Amino acid sequence: MKTRKLGNTEIKVSEIGVGTHQFGAADWGGPKEEECAAIIDEALRLGATFIDTAPDYAGGRSEEILGVALQGRRDQAVLCTKFSVGPDQIEQSVEASLRRLRTDYLDVLLIHSPPADVTDGTSAPHYRVLQRLKDTGVIRAYGVSGRADTAAEIRMIAETTGSQAIEIRFNALYQDPAAAFEQAAESGVGLIVKVPLESGWLSGKYTATSVFDEARSRWSADDIAHRAKLVEEFQELLPTGVRTVHAALSHILAQPQVSTVVPGTKSLAQLRENIAAVDVVLPAETLAAIRNLQNIHIDNRLSW
Repeated sequence: MKTRKLGNTEIKVSEIGVGTHQFGAADWGGPKEEECAAIIDEALRLGATFIDTAPDYAGGRSEEILGVALQGRRDQAVLCTKFSVGPDQIEQSVEASLRRLRTDYLDVLLIHSPPADVTDGTSAPHYRVLQRLKDTGVIRAYGVSGRADTAAEIRMIAETTGSQAIEIRFNALYQDPAAAFEQAAESGVGLIVKVPLESGWLSGKYTATSVFDEARSRWSADDIAHRAKLVEEFQELLPTGVRTVHAALSHILAQPQVSTVVPGTKSLAQLRENIAAVDVVLPAETLAAIRNLQNIHIDNRLSW
């Protein structure tokens, strides 16, 4: 596993990280605590040391599970968590996360999917609190986990907030944010890519005939047909023998401004499949063709 710098920080992050949205989330079919611990064991063994969580994940259980799993080896992981409260409650939220994670510092702290006015650092007071937490050593870097997930949102955050990290949805089927990647890099902002497999569509497991459970019931028949068509077009571009999931993650890592990619991880098999993508390098002509793919519409949030 290779590492990359997170923006202009001294934090080194693994190219493939571990998304823990489903840790402790029985309603999403998430792994039980024992398997979560095994996933973290294997992730650290294989060098996937960037771990992304949030207080909202399974009502705090994700953070609690990680706190137990990382006991005695906190220094081996780069922990990123979030908050979704007002400026007056940030420190209280951070203290609660620290207790659940059993640590006295956070590597990265992100505002979780804030409304547009909070991404404007010229008026939102959140960033003064974040800078104070950084100055006192409680956090090493701060930033925003996007809500709109657009190039415009990246530009606003990079220009006005002092952030050193932005977590953004980006993948072969949703490429709008790429228009601002260069500006983010020039501003010293590291990019953390979420939803890299477009909620499973780029894993290769869904087709036009797939039937989804209640968690994905928001996808209409037209949405499913549209996504299936885009996935087929993506697959037709791939070199022989390259798996869909590996190509999807390799395409993201081919963007030099990206620091790390955090696929959701609900099993050991899925972890190993994700990490195997670091050994896949797509030809330049394949990457160029992917850039020209028709994308999911910018306002289409149904992937969530």
